[in-house]
Amino acid sequence: MSTRHVLLGLLAAGPRHGYDLKRQHDARFPQARPLAYGQVYTTLQRLVRDGLAAVEGTDSDGGPERTLYRSTDEGAHELARWAEEITAPAPFVTNEIFSKVVVSILVTAAAGRHPGRDGHKPDAVAHLRAQRAAHMERMRELTALKATPGAELSTVLSADYALAHLDADVRWMTTTAARIDILTAEVNAA
Repeated sequence: MSTRHVLLGLLAAGPRHGYDLKRQHDARFPQARPLAYGQVYTTLQRLVRDGLAAVEGTDSDGGPERTLYRSTDEGAHELARWAEEITAPAPFVTNEIFSKVVVSILVTAAAGRHPGRDGHKPDAVAHLRAQRAAHMERMRELTALKATPGAELSTVLSADYALAHLDADVRWMTTTAARIDILTAEVNAA
C-alpha cells in the first residue's frame, strides 16, 4: 500500500492535521496495519517537499497547536494518476511459510549428515500443521468480524480480502504437505 497516496486521498476531503489523518486511515482501512504517527508526519514532510501537499496553517482546537496540510493541484494529479494505474501482479511472491518449510528440510538433512549435533530440529510437516491451525483461527476471527451486527462495508470487504488470501495459503499448505516427500528430495538433491 502506498502511504503517500492514501494520505493524499484523505487530504482530498480538505485540510487535515497528522493526528486526524492517522485516525482517518485507521478507521477507513481497519484490516491494514495501523499507521504510526512518525510515519504519517514523515510522509507529510515528503509530500510537502515534493510539492504534492502544502501547509495550510495551524489550529489548536483548545489543545496543542497542530499543522494543517492540504493537497496541491500537483498532489491531486498524482493521486488521480496513481488511482487509475493498474497494479501489476507481483512477479515473485515472497512466502515466509515456504521459506520455513525449505529451511526445516535443510536443517533436518544437515542433522542427518552430522549426527553428533544436538539441538532442536524443525519439522516441515509439523510447521505446516501448526501454521494451518493459526490460519484457520484467523479465518474464524475474520468470519465473526464480518457477521458483527452493524459491521461497516469497508470492514466486511477488508475481511473478505484477507479471507481469500488466507484460504489460498491454507490450500497451498495442504498441497505442499501432500508433496513434502518430493520437495524434500528436490531440496536435498540441490
